[in-house]
Amino acid sequence: MIQAARIVHMDELELYFAGDDDIGPFSARNELEALNLLFKMMNKLLLTSDAASKEVFQMLQDEIVVRLRSVGKKDNAQMVSQTQNHDAEDSLLKWGEHHGVKSKLRIAFYQGAGRGMVASESIGVGDTALEIPESLIISEELLCQSEVFLALKDFNNITSETMLLLWSMRERHNLSSKFKTYFEALPENFNTGLSFGIDALAALEGTLLFDEIMQAKQHLRQQYEDLFPLLCTNFPEIFRKDVCTWDNFMWACELWYSNSMMVVLSSGKLSTCLVPVAGLLNHSVSPHILNYGRVDEATKSLKFPLSRPCDAGEQCFLSYGKHPGSHLVTFYGFLPRGDNPYDVIPLDLDTSADEEDGAAQSMSTSQTTHMVRGTWLSRSGGFPMYGLPQPLLSHLRAALGCGLDESTTEADIKENDRVLLETLLSIFNPMLEDLPETDESDRESASWDVKLALDYKDLQRMIISSIVTSCTSALENAPRWKLKVLH
Repeated sequence: MIQAARIVHMDELELYFAGDDDIGPFSARNELEALNLLFKMMNKLLLTSDAASKEVFQMLQDEIVVRLRSVGKKDNAQMVSQTQNHDAEDSLLKWGEHHGVKSKLRIAFYQGAGRGMVASESIGVGDTALEIPESLIISEELLCQSEVFLALKDFNNITSETMLLLWSMRERHNLSSKFKTYFEALPENFNTGLSFGIDALAALEGTLLFDEIMQAKQHLRQQYEDLFPLLCTNFPEIFRKDVCTWDNFMWACELWYSNSMMVVLSSGKLSTCLVPVAGLLNHSVSPHILNYGRVDEATKSLKFPLSRPCDAGEQCFLSYGKHPGSHLVTFYGFLPRGDNPYDVIPLDLDTSADEEDGAAQSMSTSQTTHMVRGTWLSRSGGFPMYGLPQPLLSHLRAALGCGLDESTTEADIKENDRVLLETLLSIFNPMLEDLPETDESDRESASWDVKLALDYKDLQRMIISSIVTSCTSALENAPRWKLKVLH
């Protein structure tokens, strides 16, 4: 049952990296989705079955809960709590409760992660940890009631997302704002990759993250110059020059990048929103809260139900989405703890060999985009996979003319895979050489952005190093290969 549920919830990346005989688990996300599907099935069966059947279904559901607990059992042990003043956050919770927020969570601070939320009582699978009234959600519908919208709705085809950003920049300084308490609880600096200084960017040079951050910065700078000082000139009463600075604009950008959520409102419209209080929840690759984002039409509130149990005093995690470390550093300012299955390195390979012989290639070998991730995530470390994805290996075998069939001799298989492994090393050895090991003495005295940049670079090095080690080990153990034909 679990194996079938895993397949139902596999995404494209999991399909790409799964081997032919791989039955999972494929990722924490996939396992949570699969077990929750079965949990909900047991709930329905318990409501409609006879007494004898109920006993069996209850035993199954109890076992599912045990497995759900095991999915993220390492998360809480990795986070060290610390004492810190959180008056602003407490005020936010009281403000939220006054406006109808229902919560089974409280504020806590953690070393290396900042603020988070812990369960004030034990919360079970399917129970709601947090409930936010729709009236507190900052969305396009709220924007339409503001003077910012009235002034800009016909201005240069400006988007609602940009207007929301401008509204936030301005509302932060509005002492009579309904959301004054919310804005006061937000940090002065979000410390995302968008705020990286010259030293941090220099540490990232040559990585994909460097390109991602530079492109994002250039886009935001161009956007700011397109808006200002034009808006200050055309609407001086709404957009004051002392408020509409580059620093305030960047603060609003980082706010929306790091705190926004996609929510289906009661109107049925999918909108990018800010959800007060919910933004205090930290991300995890094995979160407690996985599926959220639709306002309940009956209660007109956004509910955050648990996909795995959370005990009293345990930090409650939210999923920010299926993102690689580069995206999380750029727009959120952190790397997640634990193995992130979405930390992949895309490969720019020539697919002409596939295209020329497309009729003879399978679906897996006709892939035009290939990628790798840490081989430690694979359960197929030796021949014929070496911890690498089968679509990539099939592509390289086709490009090198090293295809396998029933007539291929064992000697040819060994020779073909020697060529394959040496080709892989010719790709990844130079990549590894471009990422020298970090001097730990440099890290100790470094600023927050340099430390984060070095952490990301270390992660990239670890992924590439695992591939080099796997291929080198396979070449050294070549005499012990056994005949196995790939289909």
